[in-house]
Amino acid sequence: MENRKSVVVMNVVKLVLILFTIHYSLFTLAQKREMRGAWIQCVNGQFQGMGTQKMQQTLTYQLDELQKDGVNVIIFQVRPECDALYESKLEPWSRFLTGQQGRAPQPYWDPLQWMINECHKRGMELHAWINPYRAKTKTTKLLASNHIAVRKPMSCFAYDDMFILNPGMAENRDYICEVAKDIVTRYDVDGIHMDDYFYPYPVQGETIPDAEQFRLNNNGIKNINDWRRYNVNLFIEQFYKTVHETKPWVKVGISPFGIYRNKRSSEIGSNTNGLQNYDDLYADILLWVNNGWLDYNVPQIYWEIGNKAADYDTLIKWWNQHASGRPLIIGEDVERTVKYSDPQNPNSHQLAAKMRLHQQLPGVKGTVLWYAKAAVDNVGNYGTALRNTYWRHPALQPDMSFIDSKTPGKVRKVKPVWTADGYILFWTEPKSKDWRDTATKYAVYRFAKGEKVNIDDATKMVAITSQPFYKLPYQDGRQKYTYVVTALNRLQNESKIVKKKVKL
Repeated sequence: MENRKSVVVMNVVKLVLILFTIHYSLFTLAQKREMRGAWIQCVNGQFQGMGTQKMQQTLTYQLDELQKDGVNVIIFQVRPECDALYESKLEPWSRFLTGQQGRAPQPYWDPLQWMINECHKRGMELHAWINPYRAKTKTTKLLASNHIAVRKPMSCFAYDDMFILNPGMAENRDYICEVAKDIVTRYDVDGIHMDDYFYPYPVQGETIPDAEQFRLNNNGIKNINDWRRYNVNLFIEQFYKTVHETKPWVKVGISPFGIYRNKRSSEIGSNTNGLQNYDDLYADILLWVNNGWLDYNVPQIYWEIGNKAADYDTLIKWWNQHASGRPLIIGEDVERTVKYSDPQNPNSHQLAAKMRLHQQLPGVKGTVLWYAKAAVDNVGNYGTALRNTYWRHPALQPDMSFIDSKTPGKVRKVKPVWTADGYILFWTEPKSKDWRDTATKYAVYRFAKGEKVNIDDATKMVAITSQPFYKLPYQDGRQKYTYVVTALNRLQNESKIVKKKVKL
């Protein structure tokens, strides 16, 4: 009899331990604050000449699927070559939209404004992605009459069948900042994003034609490489100030190439052997992070774990160690992740192994998927894993209290009401004076009877909504729950909680 009791007790203990382990693993897996982004690019021609209706249908489908996957930020390319996928008086309509640079879309629409509306409707942020210096891609043959390279040909130099706005010219820095200010002023974007193209990627046999300019205007800098970095540094600082002086809450994000420097070039470099931001693109990312000239940093660590020249494991740990002074978001190649097997588990691709690294490294605050369509197409069941496991619960954006730390007041008058649409939890927005304490979204949490209210447990968050109500999942009115509502401002700084008990 005693043995039977011991067996029962042991089984109960085992069950409790299993349940605790499952809950703990879900708790640690779910991040309350995490950027979950996806790049939607146009420069690959995926929308070119598609037409208004077809492009809207395509984007609607992509956004719907990405929303199911848990994506909370869309980075949408709106300026690939000093052109525009939005209505602009400064630059021509993009050929990557209509097939001919300068031609407006027919039927007429504004893709950037449309995307802002659609993303905000789904609870996503929209970050406008611009390429700062590139003025003409290799495949563009005809420029519009109002294009900068036609109006001011001396502002650019030719390199590898491209035109590049010369980073050494102050008027070009001013011009790019004017374009950014125009976007931020006229559109309700949540962020503005630059990719990895600063000085052009080096091509064998090509020389950047700026030696004479360096000789005449080097500001006392002895080395032309240092001078080029100086030019880009001036621009990044000016760009950051321009955006935040226009709208303080708009985030500035930069997505550099995945290697800062190799160890053979610098003691602090990574144990890699590839192209270098600092030496080859004249992009001193660490300086920008340390000086606070960006709000989030998305190094493109597109390689696989075990890559001989640029090992993913090595690089993510290097960036975590050296560049987490601002939120570190990992640029993730979806197709490459599912193409290669996990070295520790050859029967699995590398998604699980990479996600473990994200969770283990405290500086990593999220992921941006390269690229959106690959996740939408669910290659290697990548999208399924996001929606069922890794991004199953909603997440707020990473903390950016370095921009501003003020929070909204508490929501008011929280009350469940029966309506024709069902049982709805309503509340009233808090009073506010300016953008810092204005509620733009709300977080909703649910706790079962007897559970401690702990909003740090990300598994308890059930919704992030821009509406001052939430439809309750009513069943038979026998189960007691405590719902918690908090207010979020534009930076998703969170108010104090308000609790309401309901029976569902």
